[in-house]
Amino acid sequence: MAAKRRRLTDANVAKLAPAAREYTVRDTRHAGLGVRVRPSGHRSYVYCRKGEEGARRITLGPAALMSVEDARARCLALESEARSGRPERGAVPTFADFVAGPGQACFDRCKPSTRHAATLVLNARLLPAFGALPLNRITRAGVTRWFDEYSRTAPGGANRTLDLLRRILNHAIACGHLRTNPARGIRRNPRLKLTRFLSREEIRRLHRALDPYAHARPSRARQADIIRLLLLTGCRKSEIVTLRWQDVDGDALNLADAKTGPRRVVLNAPARAILERQPRTAHAHVFPSPADPSRPLSHHLPLWPSVRKEAGIEDVRLHDLRHTFASHAVLQGIPLPVVSRLLGHKRPSMTLRYAHVSDRETEAAAERIAAAIARALDGGAVGSHS
Repeated sequence: MAAKRRRLTDANVAKLAPAAREYTVRDTRHAGLGVRVRPSGHRSYVYCRKGEEGARRITLGPAALMSVEDARARCLALESEARSGRPERGAVPTFADFVAGPGQACFDRCKPSTRHAATLVLNARLLPAFGALPLNRITRAGVTRWFDEYSRTAPGGANRTLDLLRRILNHAIACGHLRTNPARGIRRNPRLKLTRFLSREEIRRLHRALDPYAHARPSRARQADIIRLLLLTGCRKSEIVTLRWQDVDGDALNLADAKTGPRRVVLNAPARAILERQPRTAHAHVFPSPADPSRPLSHHLPLWPSVRKEAGIEDVRLHDLRHTFASHAVLQGIPLPVVSRLLGHKRPSMTLRYAHVSDRETEAAAERIAAAIARALDGGAVGSHS
């Protein structure tokens, strides 16, 4: 598609609407200047020029942070540098400029919640560490030092942030700014084995600890009900905390925006009873925030530390309730593919991480097997004497 041309102004650049495909509008005042508009709506200024190496397009920066006049001045500076034989400093963008411009394409296919989480990580971790560096000045040694320092306090967070950095730098390679990825080959922190789930006695203690909150103030009663629903459904915390009334369909939940895509969660009788006692309001969420009913309750569930202390299960995380659901399903003899479907996993192999059995159950199973073999041996021995 041929680039459109018009005299660029701050006002008309701000009005450029996204289309199904990326497009560029070229400036009539300065032939090399253009503004690129991505399907996501992100707009960035670019400088296009032809040289001995062929046509090149250099990202100048996001339109939200740069005026048209600043972009024109940058184009003139690049042309002056090219005529004088000095290297084009803008040829390789800084990490911050790349993320604000072409790097946005990394997230075009991501869910809004994933984009939001990535933005938080970028602002908190990656931009402070690498934002001012041109992409080709980010070194493996620098990434390793950053990763090791972050890993000392949050090994899991360091792993996830390293994955995001790799993804962005891979896109920089695709855009021609890098030849190799300096984050490639750095070993992630080992993942702790998740083997904690509640025994039947611990489940009883948890429910007894939750009982007093049934008649507490509304926000605490809702938190207690959320905790019970997590245990009864095996859902992820975000799926229950952000649950909307439109997702509740009689004896099931129709989750249109689950982590692995739309899925249906069948509700057992206790889970249905919990939902039926929630007051219906004009707001969308089943568990609204008392401060702002248009928003859901806090994801942190501040009641949880007190409840698990009272129940004597202080080493248990909220996510371990999902492990508990899966493990007890396996102990009841439910086939792994069915458990996988209940948890909303795309692959049964993912379910294996959740479906644990404790040493007590393993020992009991060994005793049952030994007893069965002993009976067979005794039967064989009797038969041989007859």
